[in-house]
Order: sequence, then structure tokens, then C-alpha cells
Amino acid sequence: MTFPEELKYTKEHEWVKVEGNKGRVGVTDYAQHQLGDVVYVELPKPGAFVKKMEPFGVIESVKAVSDLFSPVSGKVIEINESLVKAPEKVNKDPYGEGWMIIVEMMDPAELNDLFAVDAYRKYVEEESK
Repeated sequence: MTFPEELKYTKEHEWVKVEGNKGRVGVTDYAQHQLGDVVYVELPKPGAFVKKMEPFGVIESVKAVSDLFSPVSGKVIEINESLVKAPEKVNKDPYGEGWMIIVEMMDPAELNDLFAVDAYRKYVEEESK
């Protein structure tokens, strides 16, 4: 499993990549491994507001249906429309083509509550035992 250094991570296994005042959000490699083959992703409409650690959508796999939690609060300014027709991108490239939403962050200080890569890696190791 990969854990890119430049991302911040949640306990629910979402990631956020900071791009100025925006955050690109998706699920981690660990999450997609746990879910198995992703068959459906439900995302909010652009313009919707998301709150930190509250559900913003749903991901469905052959194993389970799970809520998606936003790592930051703000306005959704873009969604990955390609996941509607090709949800398997989440499995193939969770940190690239499998991204889900871009949020215009209201409070970048919220990032301080998220895991850096080393802490997230340790969290996953503990959870995997």
C-alpha cells in the first residue's frame, strides 16, 4: 500500500491534498483495499457545503456500502464526474484519477487535526492487527 507524503489523512481513511485554499479529497489505498471492487460512488453536487468529519457521499463495493467523510469544511467546487461511469478508478488509482471532490476550504487550521503520513501509516498498522 502507498501513502503519499504530501497528503493529510483521516481515521476514516480519506485523504486531502492541499492546493492553495482548496483541498482535493479521496479515499486511501488502504480503504480501497478493504472495500474491494468499487462499483458505485455517490458525490455531492458542486456548490454543496461539506463539514469536517461529516458524510459527503457514499461508496459502494462488492463487499459493503460506506459513507465518505470530508476531512475539511467548505464548498464543493468540483467533483470527479468520471467516477459515475468508471468507479473502478478508485481501486486503480486512489490518489490520482480516483479523487472524488475538490473543496474550497473555510478553515485551513482544520488540517492540523489530520494525520501526517507517518502517523497515518502507524494508525493503519494498528488497525490491521
